Amino acid sequence: MKKKFYKYQAQTTNNPLALEISHAEGSYIYDKNKRKYLDFVAGVSASNLGHRNKSISKAVKKQIDKYWHVMVYGEFIQEPTVKLCELLSKNVPRSLSNTYLTNSGTEAIEAAMKLAKRITGRTKIVAAKNGYHGNTQGAMSIMGFEERKRAYRPLLPNIDFIEFNNSNDIIKIDNQTAAVFLETIQGGAGFITPINNYLKKVKEKCDEVNALLILDEIQPGIGRTGKLFSFEHYNIIPDILVFGKGLGGGFPIGALSSSKERMELFKKNPILGHITTFGGHPVIAAAALENLKETLSSGIMKTIKKKENLFRKLLQHKLIKEIRGKGLMLALIMKNKKIAKELVIKSLDNGLILFWLLFESKAVRITPPLSVNENEIKLGCKVIINVLDQLYNVD
Repeated sequence: MKKKFYKYQAQTTNNPLALEISHAEGSYIYDKNKRKYLDFVAGVSASNLGHRNKSISKAVKKQIDKYWHVMVYGEFIQEPTVKLCELLSKNVPRSLSNTYLTNSGTEAIEAAMKLAKRITGRTKIVAAKNGYHGNTQGAMSIMGFEERKRAYRPLLPNIDFIEFNNSNDIIKIDNQTAAVFLETIQGGAGFITPINNYLKKVKEKCDEVNALLILDEIQPGIGRTGKLFSFEHYNIIPDILVFGKGLGGGFPIGALSSSKERMELFKKNPILGHITTFGGHPVIAAAALENLKETLSSGIMKTIKKKENLFRKLLQHKLIKEIRGKGLMLALIMKNKKIAKELVIKSLDNGLILFWLLFESKAVRITPPLSVNENEIKLGCKVIINVLDQLYNVD
């Protein structure tokens, strides 16, 4: 199978981790050699309630026995899709109570860019340096990392960039600006959290010039930081909220939420302002609905801070310069990129799945399922410390 993997499936790097997967359950992934790996990545912040969650599995099987794809987005009334949007509406501020479901977070970003232009009548977009919002050409246009997008120019014009957490840069948000796109917590840059009321200052500037604040919660959303959405930590409400990943419980989904009045603009001048064949797919919506129900009702979000504290307590080492992030969205910033690379590879050899970040080469991702328990945290941290001890001695 490995030979066929390299021969027939297009690759995006020269050295994929190339585990041959047999099955997965809870916090563990198993390979074809019957070896189990503790998963501290969760499909890159996607499988929030662990692998093969029983409630989600039951909901998916139940929906499959009824119907699968029946019509493009928004034409037929499909119960799991409607109920998902309803449950989201009941758990966000009223100004975010109308939701458009997409196939991915990236598609939701694209739709949000279009909607911002319709709402404001403007075309200028401001985004953050080292920000990441996806890999389609629109989303890549607001990616603040030139090395990754240089080969694909020309991209969208009229994009300006500001430095995250730099209050002086906010002046670039002016009366020509349609929207400011920010990750509530910067992901690819190294899990950088906002400080000194930064997001509040950006929102105030947006309000002053009638621009929109669009927050990308594709990674930190759906309980990962201890609240349903991480903007709740920072005393602001975005004009448009974009999310995905953890919403689907391991199934592909994206979404954007705003007011009903604003979302109505997709219906006119022109009609079909954003269309998608598989967005709101009933089977995926059934998975997302059950995932959201359990996230809200189980009390799991109340455990996140304690689990974060345990990680921070156990992961003390001379090769770890700092631990960034919030909740179970943590990044170990290593002494150098070589150590970061070796930590991921050698941890895998020792039965622990870690991963890198997009732009910060010294970072190692820790985003386990929210359902990870304390014994699993202790086990994984022990592997990390043991690997770092070996690397420290070699160095």
